[in-house]
Amino acid sequence: MAADEPLVLGIETSCDETGVGIVRGTTLLADAVASSVDTHARFGGVVPEIASRAHLEAMVPTIERALKEAGVSARDLDGIAVTSGPGLAGALLVGVSAAKAYAYALGKPLYGVNHLASHICVDQLEHGPLPEPTMALLVSGGHSSLLLAPDITADVRPLGATIDDAAGEAFDKIARVLNLGFPGGPVIDRLAKEGDPKAIAFPRGLTGPRDAPYDFSFSGLKTSVARWIEAKRAAGEELPVRDVAASFQEAVVDVLTRKAVRACKDEGVDHLMIGGGVAANSRLRALAQERCERAGIRLRVPRPKLCTDNGAMVAALGAEMVARNRLPSDLELSADSSLPVTEPHVPGTAHAHSHDHVHEISKDNLYS
Repeated sequence: MAADEPLVLGIETSCDETGVGIVRGTTLLADAVASSVDTHARFGGVVPEIASRAHLEAMVPTIERALKEAGVSARDLDGIAVTSGPGLAGALLVGVSAAKAYAYALGKPLYGVNHLASHICVDQLEHGPLPEPTMALLVSGGHSSLLLAPDITADVRPLGATIDDAAGEAFDKIARVLNLGFPGGPVIDRLAKEGDPKAIAFPRGLTGPRDAPYDFSFSGLKTSVARWIEAKRAAGEELPVRDVAASFQEAVVDVLTRKAVRACKDEGVDHLMIGGGVAANSRLRALAQERCERAGIRLRVPRPKLCTDNGAMVAALGAEMVARNRLPSDLELSADSSLPVTEPHVPGTAHAHSHDHVHEISKDNLYS
């Protein structure tokens, strides 16, 4: 870690995690997270308004905790990065507003970055600089995407994505049908280890010869599993929960890894990065490793804590923006709940806008 590498603070509030990370170059110094998942659990999913309020309450304490953990002062920072999209609009607005306030008060450049590109860039904190191009499989509660990134700061190309339910969303819904609580991914992963993945032949969506080679569909699988469970219950038979969990999980990870390896071969890329919350799934990691080794592909998967939403991934992409001299965002930066992955960050216009309406505010009063 060199002292002249960019020191960047990243803020992530796209869903229910208030994440604040601090990195220097590709070295992680702090990763502070305040989660509101327990608050949402009784509703069986994330409630946007509750998430927004939780971010508002957690923001300043989490930033202060990250700075203390990193052992740096806010005035030492070289930039502030924040997820500007995609995600829940209200939740994003809390993070973007906080980032703008800190950036203005400290006189630091602001970088509005893409949530999905950040999930790719976080691997730099684990395995060093990303190869160019990078092939990435991102799987989470909101996204299932295959992306090719020749330049993570400026050029991210979507090859395929889910056409209905994302993989993580399917895990949550099946867990609900099985009365396993929320979130569903971790508990299904745990139960599946004690089940037989071949016990039930659940369908693999979009794997036919005429189907889109890199797109995903888990809605049909979800319906098939739900109907199978309903039939067992209607017949008064005992439900083999562990076998259901294992068979369902196998159907999901089989499709994800098969399409990802195919994309690597088709694009001539000899490595695969897997990110997003579902990348913490043990069976996905094991099957991806097995198939990648067989295909001569190097697999890069961050440790589970870096796969879920966190501020470290935003800081990692922000640091890369600074290192490559990308144009900072304007203070007019806003949240974009549907920000396309083709926009890794939201650049400014090199002072084309005037900020005279806020100049009367004292920076010393904004941040001391």
